[in-house]
Amino acid sequence: MPIDESLPFRPVNIAVLTVSDTRTLADDRSGQTLAERIEAAGHRLADRKIVRDDADAIAAQLEAWINDPEVDVVISTGGTGVTGRDVTPEAFARVWEKEIPGFGELFRWISFQSIGTSTIQSRATAGVARGTYLFALPGSTGAVKDGWDRILKDQLDSRHKPCNFVELLPRLAER
Repeated sequence: MPIDESLPFRPVNIAVLTVSDTRTLADDRSGQTLAERIEAAGHRLADRKIVRDDADAIAAQLEAWINDPEVDVVISTGGTGVTGRDVTPEAFARVWEKEIPGFGELFRWISFQSIGTSTIQSRATAGVARGTYLFALPGSTGAVKDGWDRILKDQLDSRHKPCNFVELLPRLAER
């Protein structure tokens, strides 16, 4: 994807949410991988939390970040599968105003190239809530790498052409 080097890079503030009943910051490889990639790209890691697989707890953390003017983007990892405990997409749908269906579609297309038809089990999703972007990735490090390296790294780069999510940030809360 083309990056216009003549344009200034505008870093965004990104919060990382790991959804898990078992992980801690010490063993959260997916969240750590995402945090490292965010900072390596020149963005600011605004916050990082681990929340259990509980729709109310996930929605509450999302609301806290949506209401925080220092958070432009939330990226979660985990809880996007089809088991009974996987409730991340439902929690996201509770808080967003607009869904970004193309994100999940593109993620599954990219993932299909790596894991074949197993990608059908992913419910990766995205949306916008009161001026904040929300992206939900599966919990594996491979999924985090695919989502960041092949979608979000470019779309969160203000120099990406022909368009990117960053240039729309000031207009997300328009009415």
